[in-house]
Amino acid sequence: MNPIEEYYGKFNEEKRFDSRHGQVEYRVTCKYLRQILDELEKNRAKEDIKIFDIGAGTGRYCVPLAEEGYDLSAIELVKHNLGRLKAKSDKVKARQGDARNLKKYPDGEYDITLVFGPMYHLFSHEDKLQVLNEAKRVTKPGGYILVAYCMNEYGVVMYALNEGHLGELVKSGRLTEDYHCQSQIEDLYDYVRIEDIDRLNKDAGLRRERIITPDGPTNFIRPAIKSLTEEEFELYIKYVETIAERMDMIGAAAHTVDILRKN
Repeated sequence: MNPIEEYYGKFNEEKRFDSRHGQVEYRVTCKYLRQILDELEKNRAKEDIKIFDIGAGTGRYCVPLAEEGYDLSAIELVKHNLGRLKAKSDKVKARQGDARNLKKYPDGEYDITLVFGPMYHLFSHEDKLQVLNEAKRVTKPGGYILVAYCMNEYGVVMYALNEGHLGELVKSGRLTEDYHCQSQIEDLYDYVRIEDIDRLNKDAGLRRERIITPDGPTNFIRPAIKSLTEEEFELYIKYVETIAERMDMIGAAAHTVDILRKN
């Protein structure tokens, strides 16, 4: 068992999504995913729209979509997560697998491919590019690929500064002279900048439709978000939806979702 599998064997992913900060990320992401689905449904029935969830976790995205009637396939690396996913629904065609190797899946099969977890835990450009190339291969021409990343400044502010690791990270080279995170597998999470994402897209030959932050400043101010009334929380969701595409917010947020198109 590698550190990622061990981590997710203990980490409650469903609790994170049920939290206020998790709800923000999920709901804003779903807004953009729903726009794509609505576009596709102008010409086809739900059951004819094929979605592939790569790194599906416990099924937060793929299970509700399958229950709505979409054709869902999924892979998940961690057996614990996969078991939780399968227990929720028998409508998702789910199996264990690595996002870097999708050889069991045919070329050009899916209208939408979701890559919402793997990039968090891959630590080289080559591994991330392999995931993008595989996602591109299994997606239909003209299809959509949605890729989530953890952002560099969130790592610097929350771990290096807020938790008091700045000096040791600079000395060890895990932060470069220009404060670019150089994560390793024992760190569990990798953090990227916009230029890192742009380089991956260029090397994979993928075209960006738009890039969004699904959470904005949320993860920096979790106590404040938690203390909001329900009415205030709904207003805050609208705020994040409003700023989701603002480039001055994206690089500073905890997460981004890159919405790509296969030519």
